[in-house]
Amino acid sequence: MARKAVPIARAIDLINEWIGRLTYWLVLLMVVVGAWNVIGRYIGRIIGINLTSNAAIEIQWYLFDVVFLFGAAYALKYNDHVRVDIFYKGWSRRRQALANFLGSIFFLIPFSCLIIYYSWGTVLNSWKIGEMSADPGGLPRYPIKSAIIFAFILLILQGISEAIKNWNIYIETSSSQEES
Repeated sequence: MARKAVPIARAIDLINEWIGRLTYWLVLLMVVVGAWNVIGRYIGRIIGINLTSNAAIEIQWYLFDVVFLFGAAYALKYNDHVRVDIFYKGWSRRRQALANFLGSIFFLIPFSCLIIYYSWGTVLNSWKIGEMSADPGGLPRYPIKSAIIFAFILLILQGISEAIKNWNIYIETSSSQEES
């Protein structure tokens, strides 16, 4: 029965793989924008023309936010997230799979749902009022606030994928242990 759910996990992994790969390019873009902000500021001072703006600085911040938020599900997919593995690294594969499964079901997914729940009103209000940056020439705030919701949806989906995969590992390792 658990094996029937694997295509769902693969589909979720594929979604987060594509978003993760897009995020790689956003890192490059963020570095280019950041470099321009620094270079433009100094060249602008020399020639007496403002070559950068608050919008350019905010684009750099927004890119960082998107990389951080959307990279979370990608990092989870590759098991590159922060883990305190004092005990975990010495556990059997089966025990690790059970810990990962329980962690996804009881911590990751509920926490992500809480973030979405408590962010929803703020994001919705930001869209209603067309929230803009307080800085002159700044960018709208509502799109980047929406990224919070979207990122935690991706994290929930990846948590579901990880739970499925870890449950399968747990089941398969228990069957192989019974056979031996």
